[in-house]
Amino acid sequence: MKRLLIALAFTIIGVRQAVAQAPGKEIFPDGTVINDWFRTVKKVTLAQLGKVYVITDYGVKQDSTLVQTVAIQKAIDAAAQRGGGVVMIPKGTFMSGALFFKPKTHLYLSDGAVLKGSDNIADYPKLPSRMEGQSLDYFAALVNAYQVNGFTISGKGKIDGNGLHFWEAFWARRKENPNCTNLEVSRPRLVFIWKCNNVQIQDVKLHNAGFWTSHYYQCQNVKVLDVHIFSPYKPVKAPSTDAIDLDVCSNVLIKGCYMSVNDDAIALKGGKGPWADRVPNNGANTNIIIEDCEFGFCHSALTCGSEAIHNRNIIMRNCHVSEASRVLWLKMRPDTPQLYEYITVENIKGQAHSLLYAKPWTQFFDLQGRKDIPLSYSDHITLKNIELTCDTFFDVAVSENDKLTNFTFENFRVESKNAAIDKHIVWGLTLKNVRINDKLLE
Repeated sequence: MKRLLIALAFTIIGVRQAVAQAPGKEIFPDGTVINDWFRTVKKVTLAQLGKVYVITDYGVKQDSTLVQTVAIQKAIDAAAQRGGGVVMIPKGTFMSGALFFKPKTHLYLSDGAVLKGSDNIADYPKLPSRMEGQSLDYFAALVNAYQVNGFTISGKGKIDGNGLHFWEAFWARRKENPNCTNLEVSRPRLVFIWKCNNVQIQDVKLHNAGFWTSHYYQCQNVKVLDVHIFSPYKPVKAPSTDAIDLDVCSNVLIKGCYMSVNDDAIALKGGKGPWADRVPNNGANTNIIIEDCEFGFCHSALTCGSEAIHNRNIIMRNCHVSEASRVLWLKMRPDTPQLYEYITVENIKGQAHSLLYAKPWTQFFDLQGRKDIPLSYSDHITLKNIELTCDTFFDVAVSENDKLTNFTFENFRVESKNAAIDKHIVWGLTLKNVRINDKLLE
């Protein structure tokens, strides 16, 4: 009941804000005005980033087989000690373990540069971290930034996680134990950015991550612009290589990116467990805009969960989907209280297995002794201007603990092998000009 009252309160506030917003302004799904910050997509230039620290000036050799973590870190530390600047990876391939960027430092990858991750987990120290909705000790990523406001990664080069060894180890373990958790096999993320505000990642390639590709935790004002994110799904599947994980973040713009990974492309996280909404390190993702992106193979283009408690004001628009299993996935985790609200997916074209997928997510279910099952809510979900070929456009089957309310489908031109829709699953389902297999749904 408490969660329901919270949801209703947010709805009332949203209506009031919608009435109050200035006419002619672009708005979020709850009616609040979208800040001009989201419309500013100016790229940072090398000249803006301060003094340049080229890693080869600090003892780093042109040897792609040599792990040179210490020497590369010296360049980062030198920049920090001298008031800041940009650490440049020149053309060539340079292998490293975990690197830690400091306040007022940046990373720049020249055209033809490759920062390649070591495939030895010993090169990634275990530190206080955040993984799968939990605050715990875990392995550092290849590129780490903690409390580095204004941090940027730019240039035309590549950060390559060299993940094959980690993928093979994971699948070997999964063969031994099909129920093994993702954390049982030690794997590093590619990029981890924690408590950093005013972050911009642009133009680079993020490839072959050992685990999640890029993870943003407790960050505000993040822009990811024209980034190419890839990890393979064949011949060896790259497990859990989510392209972008947003974890307790607000004000995020993801624009012009290409994402093809063997897991979710964009996953909104924030905590898990029966009392996750009471844990101080957990929280909501708010004010997220994803636009002008291309999605290749992925489990879902946009996913709420599986470790999430509150996602609000999410827009995905003007995107093309070519090999996604799902376009929008609402993971209803039965051991976690969840509120997914004011989510709009619009102007989407392409092909997917499912358009909307909402079902209980029971993997690693654990009530931790809680007697009742927490309720989860999805409210004010809008899909409009959809041109899609899919197998199932309405792939929804929730439990009595999941409440779906105020869904709107508008302007669909969808070809679907399974055209069935159960309107009783959603309380307050609105259909406007929805054509499935050229038949108007009423």
